[in-house]
Amino acid sequence: MIPYGKQEITQQDVDGVVEVLQSDFLTQGPKVPEFEKVLAEKTGAKYALAVNSATSALHIACLALGLGKNDWLWTSPITFVASANCGLYCGAKVDFVDIDPTTYNMCPKKLEEKLISAKANGTLPKVVVPVHLCGQPCDMQAIDKLAKEYDFKVIEDASHAIGGKYHDQPIGNCEFSDITVFSFHPVKIITTAEGGAVTTNSEVLAEQMALLRSHGITRDMDKMEGESHGGWYYQQIALGFNYRMTELQAALGVTQMERLEAFIEARHLLASRYNELLQSLPLVLPYQLENTYSGLHLYVIRLKLDEINLSHREVFDCLREQDIGVNLHYIPVHTQPYYKAMGFNEGDFVESEKYYGEAISLPMFHMMTKEQQDTVVSVLTEILSR
Repeated sequence: MIPYGKQEITQQDVDGVVEVLQSDFLTQGPKVPEFEKVLAEKTGAKYALAVNSATSALHIACLALGLGKNDWLWTSPITFVASANCGLYCGAKVDFVDIDPTTYNMCPKKLEEKLISAKANGTLPKVVVPVHLCGQPCDMQAIDKLAKEYDFKVIEDASHAIGGKYHDQPIGNCEFSDITVFSFHPVKIITTAEGGAVTTNSEVLAEQMALLRSHGITRDMDKMEGESHGGWYYQQIALGFNYRMTELQAALGVTQMERLEAFIEARHLLASRYNELLQSLPLVLPYQLENTYSGLHLYVIRLKLDEINLSHREVFDCLREQDIGVNLHYIPVHTQPYYKAMGFNEGDFVESEKYYGEAISLPMFHMMTKEQQDTVVSVLTEILSR
């Protein structure tokens, strides 16, 4: 089967991990800080902290921003559930902002409409989490303008978007947000097996998140109460978690990041070729927002169902049956049973639900060959012609 996503592990990656295995540190050694330094340099942020998943990153980002009981977190319905769940972990309430029908990202106009209504009702969000779906940057300038007007914090969920750019600046530089979150799951653009990271330009937020990722424990005497008992001494000064990244994961991340630009360039060549080969089919092809450069984690098509004789599910199943490993990103979060039990209903976010009824993620990974891509196109063409 041609998978929708796939990691590349080279001998350089293997050697980097083996070097750590043969070293004195498997965790809490020098590789995590090295990986964080690379992330900060690549994104242009002042601070980067590596953690064991993007879910953990979202959680500590929310906590560092003070999200808590009776607060609101808003995000997009078209995302993985973690973008919303992080608010619930903090005891906050969650709501959604519908997507723009062309970019599939949080719609700034709908966000503004919802903010006007929320201000009147006294339910303004404390945190908004725009999601860079497929690697396509959100309209962060518009969202930042609303954040300043309505006094909310912004966490960019850039799990799909490392290596992308917004207005010629790297995603993750936090020019228009307080914190950015990345994922390094194996199907993402680079991988650390499992893993994630946060970037920020705030020293206070960076210190708070560093504390939260490791049990709330510090050895910094300036943060402790009283005198040290000796060289072994530490204090727990907050309720934290074990969200640390291992040295093995960080070593893999360091070598993977050396090839980031090549990975993104290959994805753009594949996307350009898809655009050319698919343009005559009854599909809506991906749209690129002006002044952005997508990380292209995913290549999502939308079926023009009124022009074909098969249903969305039939097209999906036919592709899978012919070993084309398509997927669908994502099921609208508000339609999940857990969220429906909170009072959300189908019909609440029309554009998100329409997207879900038409979208299919085609295989997209930087080692994909022209032959594999031709096979995907050929099979899809045949299916749509039935």
